[in-house]
Amino acid sequence: MENKDNKAGGCACGAPRPAPQYPDQVTGMYVLARALRMVGVDTMYGLVGIPVTEVAYIAQEQGIRFVSFRHEQNAGMAAQTHGFLTGKPGVLLTVSSLGFLNGLTATANATVNCYPMIQISGSSVREPIDLDQGTYEGLDQLAIARPLVKAAYRVNNVEDIPTAVVRAFRAAVSGRPGGVYLDITTPCLGQVIDMSRAEELLYTPVDPCPAMPPAPEAIDRAMQLIASAKRPAFIIGKGAAYARVEEQMKSLVEKTGIPYLPMSMAKGLLPDNGPLSAISCRSMVMEQADVVVLVGARLNWLLSRGQGKWSKTVKFVQLDIDPREIDCNRPIAAPVVGDLRSALDAMLARLDSYKMSVDPEWIKAIQTHTASANEKFAARLKENAAAMPMNHWSALSAIKPIIESNPDVILINEGANTLDDTRDAIDMSMPRHRVDCATWAIMGMGMGSAVGAAVSTGKSVVAIEGDSAFGFSGMEFSTICRFKLPVTVVIFNNGGIYNGVGENLGKDGDPAPTTLDINARYDKLGDAFGADTYYVKTPAELSDALKAAIASKRPALIDVQLAADAGKESGHIGYLNPAPLQTIIV
Repeated sequence: MENKDNKAGGCACGAPRPAPQYPDQVTGMYVLARALRMVGVDTMYGLVGIPVTEVAYIAQEQGIRFVSFRHEQNAGMAAQTHGFLTGKPGVLLTVSSLGFLNGLTATANATVNCYPMIQISGSSVREPIDLDQGTYEGLDQLAIARPLVKAAYRVNNVEDIPTAVVRAFRAAVSGRPGGVYLDITTPCLGQVIDMSRAEELLYTPVDPCPAMPPAPEAIDRAMQLIASAKRPAFIIGKGAAYARVEEQMKSLVEKTGIPYLPMSMAKGLLPDNGPLSAISCRSMVMEQADVVVLVGARLNWLLSRGQGKWSKTVKFVQLDIDPREIDCNRPIAAPVVGDLRSALDAMLARLDSYKMSVDPEWIKAIQTHTASANEKFAARLKENAAAMPMNHWSALSAIKPIIESNPDVILINEGANTLDDTRDAIDMSMPRHRVDCATWAIMGMGMGSAVGAAVSTGKSVVAIEGDSAFGFSGMEFSTICRFKLPVTVVIFNNGGIYNGVGENLGKDGDPAPTTLDINARYDKLGDAFGADTYYVKTPAELSDALKAAIASKRPALIDVQLAADAGKESGHIGYLNPAPLQTIIV
């Protein structure tokens, strides 16, 4: 049967629309692309289909690079990484319904982790959705997105598109950054408007991310507490990396003589191996510090919510742009609410008015503990270097010197043991050069983040992946190859989640829940898409392969064969994974 709607220029998901008379008339899709370009968007990630395909074509015409993916969640991971690394919102374009839901995972994650990101999704005609009458992909997307993101808006009228884009941009970057959802209905995307009218509506926003200086009395209160401390420490979070305050932190550490402990994605803001680095002293800081300064770091589960090993008498100074973060787990003695750059500049300006009281024995204890930990760590790498088959430490003994001698390579990292051990093994010396699964510990971010890092910075990227983690997004290696990105993917294959020796407690003969395939040849996936590929069994082979892959600046995949029993339950949160059933039944 003939589809009259389609013949009329419409589609099954919305009312027929008249074709615009170019160049005097344009559609909402053109206005959307132009509005994005006006706010400075130069890259868009996504996956097209009804009703947004033409948006991507027009975006390319307007000078916006469109990076097309195999799955919306991975495109969203690229967009959130783009936002973290550049400070400008990464933009994700998706279709309606399930495409929208796939992308929303990344947008929600961006919100939790404070990455600026905008998800734009086409949506179906409003009237049958509101009456629940059953229409093409009829999902109330705005209602679903709103509780999961920083802000959400729906656009029904083409003339409102420029305003909606500017509001989304401001919401994404101002205050505490986050994910923003922009719902644009199919009729709005297809609506025709005169070109002259469209140009009248377009504008560039003024000061979309204004500074928010803290109150002077907050600075003095914080400085008084810091100056009185005998055993102080800075804890630096990824918020500080995002805020690009490495110079301020360097000056503050040098002038106060206070040691610093970076969280995972703040590694490299100050050198991990610097003389005042306490990166090996987390337990010591928690148990013994008398004043701790949180700089763009939350006192959340990653820091035991201020409980557990923490001293009962420790006092906290917290620098954060969101007042709701203060006192969320422990009382904060000196809150400093404002943007980090303004806060640190103000602290440095007042520093000469205060005399520090840091106990030299505290610094000596930190440095002695660090030296001891480093010796033990070096011994672990050395004693495992010859292990055959390889384990995580023997593989990392080959990788560590290569990454550290190429400091401008961006490191992407996810997995279980692969995440934990790589984070501990490799020292970073440049800010914003490590991206991992962050606050929610979400797996499957690897390939999307690798694409986002390479596209947004133009730098070489190495993604070190567990075999389970790679499985979430492995087909996006084709995206890496299609766009000819300088990305090397290193897969640690130990045949399972944690390891490949799980036991099925039943009698059905199926693999255990944590067992994958120790004999999988992931390098063959690289062959399928024309990448440089390597299958390695020894540290020497891995070292040669990684050096060659980075130097080539081409897509490369290195399949690292580990022993099936390499690895254990990771994350230092074993209570979340109880013992197998057979060991707890009485």
